[in-house]
Amino acid sequence: MTETALLVLSVAAAAHLGFQLTVTLLVYPALARVDEVHWASAHQRHSTAIIPLVAVVYGGLALASGWALVAAPADPAVLTAVSAAGATILLTATIAGPTHGQLGRQGPRQRLLQRLRRVDRLRVLTAGVCAAAACWAAWR
Repeated sequence: MTETALLVLSVAAAAHLGFQLTVTLLVYPALARVDEVHWASAHQRHSTAIIPLVAVVYGGLALASGWALVAAPADPAVLTAVSAAGATILLTATIAGPTHGQLGRQGPRQRLLQRLRRVDRLRVLTAGVCAAAACWAAWR
């Protein structure tokens, strides 16, 4: 059971890293290029499309993290992966999500787009740490 839990965690973490890199490298740059006239509809379409993906990716990561913690509660690599996953989710809930809310209400303000890009780089970092630690836990 432990091997399966660690494999599931590594797959969930890799999927999350892929999702986060896609948002960072493709989605946010495209969104930042939208002019103010088209902003409200573009941002609404983005939000509508990405919310189910976030729910699936983050939900899967949370479930896999819980299972891995139950299966290997004292494993330093698991603790690192789960902590990094938690950090990513916390950054999303406390900074990225609220910033998107402000962007939806205020439009494409430069300071808000910059904040979103900064927190997004941190999310790539934490997602990368999570994936590396999860893979280490599964394949060492």
